[in-house]
Amino acid sequence: MTGTVSDLSTQPAPVAPPPARGGLVVVLRRGWRQLTSMRTALLLLFLLAVAAVPGSLLPQRPLNPPKVQEYLDAHTTVGPVLDRLGFFDVFASPWFAAIYLLLAVSLVGCIVPRLRLHARAMTTPPPAAPKRFDRLPQYAEPAVIAADPVAGAAAVRAVLRRKRWRTTVRTAEDGTVEISAEKGYLRETGNLVFHTAILALLAGAAAGVLWGWQGNVLLTEGNTFCNTTQGYDQYDLGQQVDGSDLPPFCLSLDRFRATYLDSGQPSSYAASVRYGAGDADPRRPVDIRVNEPLRLSGARVYLLDHGYAPILKYTDRYGQVFSSPNPFLPSDLVTLTSDGAAVFADANQKPGERARTRNVEVAFEGVYTPTAPESGPRVRSVFPAERSPGITLAAYRGDTGLGSGIPRSVYSLDQNQVQKGALKLVGSKFLRPGQTWKLDDGSTLEFVGTKQWAGLRVDEDPGQKVVLVASVLMVIGLIGSLTVRRRRLWVRLAPGAGGTVVGVGGLARTDADSYDEEFRRTVADLGRATAAQPVSAVED
Repeated sequence: MTGTVSDLSTQPAPVAPPPARGGLVVVLRRGWRQLTSMRTALLLLFLLAVAAVPGSLLPQRPLNPPKVQEYLDAHTTVGPVLDRLGFFDVFASPWFAAIYLLLAVSLVGCIVPRLRLHARAMTTPPPAAPKRFDRLPQYAEPAVIAADPVAGAAAVRAVLRRKRWRTTVRTAEDGTVEISAEKGYLRETGNLVFHTAILALLAGAAAGVLWGWQGNVLLTEGNTFCNTTQGYDQYDLGQQVDGSDLPPFCLSLDRFRATYLDSGQPSSYAASVRYGAGDADPRRPVDIRVNEPLRLSGARVYLLDHGYAPILKYTDRYGQVFSSPNPFLPSDLVTLTSDGAAVFADANQKPGERARTRNVEVAFEGVYTPTAPESGPRVRSVFPAERSPGITLAAYRGDTGLGSGIPRSVYSLDQNQVQKGALKLVGSKFLRPGQTWKLDDGSTLEFVGTKQWAGLRVDEDPGQKVVLVASVLMVIGLIGSLTVRRRRLWVRLAPGAGGTVVGVGGLARTDADSYDEEFRRTVADLGRATAAQPVSAVED
């Protein structure tokens, strides 16, 4: 017979441990516990705050696409990398949404179990009194009263109820009556309100991103704007909003009024407008002021800023007249020194000719000064109101590039056309209102005057009220969680030979040092209520 020692051994073969069951379940359960822990929620909240920083430091494409392109042109190395990572549209990026959703899930996982436990604690009677009060942090030396335990317990409970303690009375077989009291549940309530408000804040912000929208428009006096995407200079629609979802209304700017202090600081802005809801003509007058928006059904119209639109009247070599206000944008927000351009692409085209000549287009670029200085350079205003207006213009002739089909800014000339010589400088001049400038080809430019324009912001944020209420609740909940203290109190009234022996003990669940004085006052009030002998509160 052949075999190994192990084959002949009478010892039982070692039993292999059973295969682990539910390995994936265990891992998921641990991951869920980790995700729903308060530490993880705080970490995600910190990460969300850090992730929002690029949104305030870098230009965002939904708000200012030209600034984003300007940044990309100036930072050719790091710019494309940041763009691929979504840093120019932070709040719509996948990584920001991931942090956002994880924080929401973490908060829900934290709040729901604590709500259940808090509700159970609120409905569960306070625990029974310990056998020895002298082992508690706060206790009072036993005192003897003449009243029987039941009557004394009624007096004690009445005092505690007036002090808003939640009480439970227990009577033993030997006639001893114990009163258990608790106070300070608003601490946990405030804590839960605070965290629930954070969750509501996230939900409100998400509602604004999904169903909110906003748009900016520059409206010159005498012009009308209708609430369509084509009417905006710049707009940003929520992810669940289509252009057809915008509420229909039209708005006309009749007049803009601004007053200034002697220092040049603005004291009031007011845009007198007429509006009409739906397809109605804008006939209802109203003034829009700073922090006093026009509230319409499904939209609000805010006044953001204002400036001037010089009216330039150009008469070309063939006698054709072109005139329109041209909004100039402030380069100095204090004095409203403004830069802008006026392009007359249809000028100098011989009437009757079908072929278009682009190298004779005319454009003007310059600086408008509401109050030009009497001497020295006149390219900087000394006051924001129109006290001595003037405009310094440079005239260009050639191909403005408007016929190329590439979108271009209406507030400045295409410098690429200037640099490559397609648009050539033919002269410059300073003009006062009413003055005329005769160019070298016989055409003339008259500075007629100015109109004012108002920068309006139209938006709707369905989550704004939710965010406001949540913010208020966060403050209330935080105050409650920081100021309210959890504490317990027990009173035992036991029958004795000379009367009823009263013992009092206390325990602070939070902030034990501040409970000492309150415990002494409570013991004194109980002593007076039960007509007890002087009772002295002592500490362990």
